[in-house]
Amino acid sequence: ARRLHVPSEEKLWTKGISACAVCDGALPLFRNKPLVVVGGGDTAVEEATFLTKFASKVYMVHRRDELRASKIMAERALAHDKIEFVWDSVVQRVIGAEGKVVAVEVRNVKTGDVVERPCGGFFVAIGHDPNTAIFKSVLPMHETGYLKLDNGSRSGVEGVFVAGDVHDHTYRQAVTAAGYGCRAAIDCERWLEAQGH
Repeated sequence: ARRLHVPSEEKLWTKGISACAVCDGALPLFRNKPLVVVGGGDTAVEEATFLTKFASKVYMVHRRDELRASKIMAERALAHDKIEFVWDSVVQRVIGAEGKVVAVEVRNVKTGDVVERPCGGFFVAIGHDPNTAIFKSVLPMHETGYLKLDNGSRSGVEGVFVAGDVHDHTYRQAVTAAGYGCRAAIDCERWLEAQGH
């Protein structure tokens, strides 16, 4: 998951900062508290909508004045009474106390006004970068860094198979990665058999 690289983010990661509402949102740490989600795409809207089950309020901070999310996702979030939008804004600092998130500092990019917004958690939903740099110039990949698949889980390089988040830019969840791992293992086993091993 991409990070903002703002002050205190690294120190408070997993202490009230997360990149996965589905993974962490139901934790007692976040229940019945105002939460902040940063982002404006489908992932951010999904995260914010999911968090409404647990939070007292969800603030969506977005650097633009409209969402990039699909129309149906955006409409759902805009109509939700527990989601409040903080438009034209960026989080410039995470504030912690006693080892956990207690607020975020938000700056309006048009006016320059800075507001400290109290919250019990902060969710970063600004996209993902696959951990594939080691394979650059070795395996076929998209411009975004995700590996390309060729016929099932094959990489396009003989005997090399691909599984999980390094190629899956849509689902990116452990269960999907495990499923793709199983697929790659079966493809690999069949390839080894075809080689006479």
